Parts: sequence; structure tokens; C-alpha cells
Amino acid sequence: MVPERFRPLIEETAELSALFSSSGYRLYLVGGVVRDAMLGRLSQDSDLDFTTDAAPDDTEKILAGWADAVWTQGKRFGTIGARKGEKSFEITTHRGDSYEPDSRHPRVVFAEAIEADLARRDFTVNSMALSLPELRLIDPFDGAVDLAGNRLRTPLAPETSFSDDPLRMLRAARFIAGYGLVPDVALTDAVKSVGPRLSIVSEERIRDELDKLMVVQSPAAGLWFLVETALAEEFLPELPALSLEVDPIHRHKDVLAHTIAVVEKTSPDRLLRLAALFHDVGKPKTRSFSPGGAVSFHHHEMVGARMTRDRMRALHYSSNDIDDVSRLVELHLRFHTYQMGWTDSAVRRYVRDAGPLLSRLNELTRSDCTTRNVAKAKALSRRMDELEARISDLEAKEQLDSIRADLDGVEIMARLGIPPGRNVGAALEYLLELRLEEGPLGPEEAGRRLDSWWASRSGSR
Repeated sequence: MVPERFRPLIEETAELSALFSSSGYRLYLVGGVVRDAMLGRLSQDSDLDFTTDAAPDDTEKILAGWADAVWTQGKRFGTIGARKGEKSFEITTHRGDSYEPDSRHPRVVFAEAIEADLARRDFTVNSMALSLPELRLIDPFDGAVDLAGNRLRTPLAPETSFSDDPLRMLRAARFIAGYGLVPDVALTDAVKSVGPRLSIVSEERIRDELDKLMVVQSPAAGLWFLVETALAEEFLPELPALSLEVDPIHRHKDVLAHTIAVVEKTSPDRLLRLAALFHDVGKPKTRSFSPGGAVSFHHHEMVGARMTRDRMRALHYSSNDIDDVSRLVELHLRFHTYQMGWTDSAVRRYVRDAGPLLSRLNELTRSDCTTRNVAKAKALSRRMDELEARISDLEAKEQLDSIRADLDGVEIMARLGIPPGRNVGAALEYLLELRLEEGPLGPEEAGRRLDSWWASRSGSR
């Protein structure tokens, strides 16, 4: 009897598998969908990955008379894509490809047997297949046993597997964190020895895999794996560098442990998690000692923001991602500059500077408190609650999410009788400062203040 958790797979694949069977070919579900079905983690968004003994040309012919659309962009790699109704599929001929030394691109070799295809996959828990339509499990490397035993292994010798595709070393961190798997000693040792080979992998692939690690529910175990195997040195050296610095505020843990704890506390929002990962990277460069031996990290948020930009550029993040994450790093200490309480002006400036990142900044600030001192933690949480209440109160009165001067550039030019230029910019800046300090003035009062400012400015020339 087929377990109930597999029934959606039978229903979704029945028509497609019948097409291949009637044409004399085998069709298999492979990879993550098999693993997740075993764990009961299938969702409606789960990707269905297929492999077949049919050559790409034959797969294309089979799909052509059935699918609503067929695409062949991946044909040279053995992959044919198709859409039927609202569902999309990708079917790949059995492959046994590998990376050549110092190459970023795989050498594609088609295989006749499903076992050869499974051998080239990253981990045993992903090296299982379900033969369709009968859903017979093909598991030559005991992936089901490893999954049940929370064990992370490679189907081939780990040195071979990681040499073929070095990104698998980084992917291991995601499976350790996302599935609670414990890496074999041989796997860990192989990462330590083969790690430098990650340099042949494109920055885009490394970036995408890092992003996937960042959004698993609890990424800490994966991050520790990257540091302890020295793999982080190959693409994110700022992270292991933190282990050298003791943070005087969080004395019970060094900056690295604190950083990983902050990442763990934040919700799995990609940009927020990246900001948590980078928020203290400026500390090693800003460490200083007072005559009494106290340690400080003055302006580490500014230095860290620049370092964040440099590293994210190196990993080919988008300009928007770089701007958002570095801005959060730059602002992550802003909350603590208002020790004596929040004036309306301070609240307005905080909201204005955070802009659309406000909710992420507030969560980063809360998560940055990892002290074991219960009283201190409660005090910070209470102050954060007070700030958010003040923001809500002012928002109701002043539309804080759209703070701008009471007069725009056109109105300023008309009132002062001046052309476009620097004077208009200076006037806008003056009115914005008034808005931040005093709240909305209204066009009439803002106009009077502008007249006085302009008169004093003109008279001083």
C-alpha cells in the first residue's frame, strides 16, 4: 500500500509517466521531492524533478503532442521543459557529468542507468528516486537510512563529490541547518581539504546558496560548519574574523558567537538575516583599548557598512540588496544613541533614516540583544516597546512614513521668486529640518518661516 503522503505525487505524475511508459522509456522522480515526501514535508510549491532514460530529442517528441508549451533552452544539458495547464515540468536525461579541474562549467555526459545518475548527486539523502508510475524506491546509497538517522554523507567519496561540484560543500551547510543532519567525519575532513576549490564556482551560485542558508528556520549549525571547516574563508572571510574579537558588551561570548546568535534570533527574512550576519563585521578593524584596558569598537557600524558593501558586491548581489543590507548595518546602533528618551524630533529622524527598512531595523535591534542578563534584556525590550509605541502615536498624527517638507520645490520657487538651483535645495533642506524638529507646520506657517530664512540668508551676503 502506498503511504498517504505519496498520494499527491501519484496524482500529479500519472499522465506524464504514462506517456513515457507507452513510448518505451522510464521516468523517475528524483532529488528533493523524494526526500521531502519521506519526511512528510511536501507542499504545493514543491518542485518536481524528473530524470529519464530517454534522450533529449526523444523527450522533446514525447512532450510535444501533450504539453501546452515546450522549451529547450537546457537541451544541451539534457533538460527539456514543459508546461501543462498551470504546472511546469523539467525532465533531464540521466547524467553523469563532472567538473574539469579549474573549470566553472560541468562536462555533460549522459548515462543509461538511473544508478549512474544518482551517483553524481550531492548527498545520499538526495540520491533516491521513485520509479513511475508504481512509485518503487531506488536507493542504491542508503539515503533513506541516512535520512532516518540524521546523517549527511555523499554517494561517492566526498573528495570526489566535492571536486566534481565544489558548491556542494556550501550546500552541505544548508542541509546541516535545514534538516538537522550531522555530517560524517569523512565529509567534514573533505571540506577542510578541498575547500579552496570553491574558487572555481561562480559568485552568483555562491550567493544564491548563501541566501538559501540564510532563510532556513535555524541557520546556526550551518554557519558554524562554514567557520569550523574554514570554508567561510573562501567566500566570506569577514565571518571567521569575528572569532578573534571579544565583545565587551556580550562578555559571555565572542563576536562570532554573538553574530550567529543574532542571525538565529531574527525571522527568516533574507535581507534581515544578511544584515544580522554582517552587522558587526566592522569590529575587528575598529577595536581599540583604553589605558585601563577596556575594549571599544567606535564607529564599527560605519566601517561595517562599507565592508558589507564590498563583500556583497564581490558576491554579485543586486544594488538594491546591497543598499538595504548596508543601510541596516549602518543604522543598527541608532536606537542606543537615545539613552535619555525619545523626543518627537528623535522619533521622526529615526523613522526618516530607516525608511522602508523600519520594521527590519527594529527587529535587528531587538535581536542584537543576546545578553544572559535577564534584567538588561527586559530593559532593552521595554525601551524598544516604548519607541514602537511612540512611532505608532506619531504616525497616527503626522504620516511619518512620508516625511517631507511642507512646501515643495515649485512652491518654494514661486514664493521666493528664484529659479531652479542650489538655493531651492537649501530651502528644501531648511524646511525638512523644521519638519523633523517641530512636526507639520502647514503651508502658511512654513511660508512665513521660509521668508524669514531667505531674508536672513540674503542679508548676510
